[in-house]
Amino acid sequence: MLATYGDGMSMREAREVYFAVNGFGETGGYDDAWVDFKLGPIPMPFPNTRARVEAVRYHDLHHLLTSYDTDIVGELEIAAWEIAAGCRSYGAAWVLNLAGTAAGMLRAPRRVFAAFVRGRGQRTAYGEDLDALLAMSVREARERFTRAAGTARRATLLDVLLFAATVAVGLVVALLLFALVVPLVPFGLLAHAARRRRARDGGAA
Repeated sequence: MLATYGDGMSMREAREVYFAVNGFGETGGYDDAWVDFKLGPIPMPFPNTRARVEAVRYHDLHHLLTSYDTDIVGELEIAAWEIAAGCRSYGAAWVLNLAGTAAGMLRAPRRVFAAFVRGRGQRTAYGEDLDALLAMSVREARERFTRAAGTARRATLLDVLLFAATVAVGLVVALLLFALVVPLVPFGLLAHAARRRRARDGGAA
């Protein structure tokens, strides 16, 4: 769900609002064993690996920096933005974002391409000191990572070629990821049901 973050807020304060608005809990779900993911109406939970958690700590902050929503299209947009702006050594981010960019061509190709073009003129926060980043104001962080030049830049032929190559690689990654995740779905559904049961029993107590 999209929220508004004041320029004077610290990134830590903005992240707290982001967690609350999206129902992610106080820890953002970083300590959950499984990620609740849906492929349209189909539940596709997958393990919340350490590599994914390390990447998502920055990914969540990118939502604050770029103002992309956390709905399906917003996640596809930010996937393309992160690929173009660079995921550095975060392998989980590369894998998930490549798959997301490819999926974006089926759901919202114009918006996903626009996000990719925007990212080509900006940079992600991957690898930055998290404590220092969270201490920045929203304005300071946006000026550092998402300067206005990247927002307004026009697409070039190189952008088109790089995007096409990204989508091609993303399709292969998406198929491989799908093949790996599908066998784990029953276990994820069982874990999700058990968690909901514990929460319900705890609330009743």
